[in-house]
Amino acid sequence: MVNKSPLDDPENAAYAWARYRRIMRLLMGVTIGVVVIALALLYKFNGAISVHFYIAVALGISFTMLLGGGLMGLVFLSNGTGHDESVDNKLPDPDELWGKRDED
Repeated sequence: MVNKSPLDDPENAAYAWARYRRIMRLLMGVTIGVVVIALALLYKFNGAISVHFYIAVALGISFTMLLGGGLMGLVFLSNGTGHDESVDNKLPDPDELWGKRDED
């Protein structure tokens, strides 16, 4: 039988998703700061390069940080609410899957 997840409770779910949105807002601010610093350093050390280079750098840094942070935020959401413990992950013994091995 599947255990009930704490995220099934609307009050717990609302708190968890609010916390996730707060983490993502913080991450968005950090991402904007990192992109601005990266672009400033690139301009300082390389001068005026094609605008396409700066766009690619900004998009690459933003996408990587937001995707990684979003996935880590979901891990924190799942673990912090107890959702992970509600999963029934009882695997059968190897003997039940493949039968008993004959010993030589």
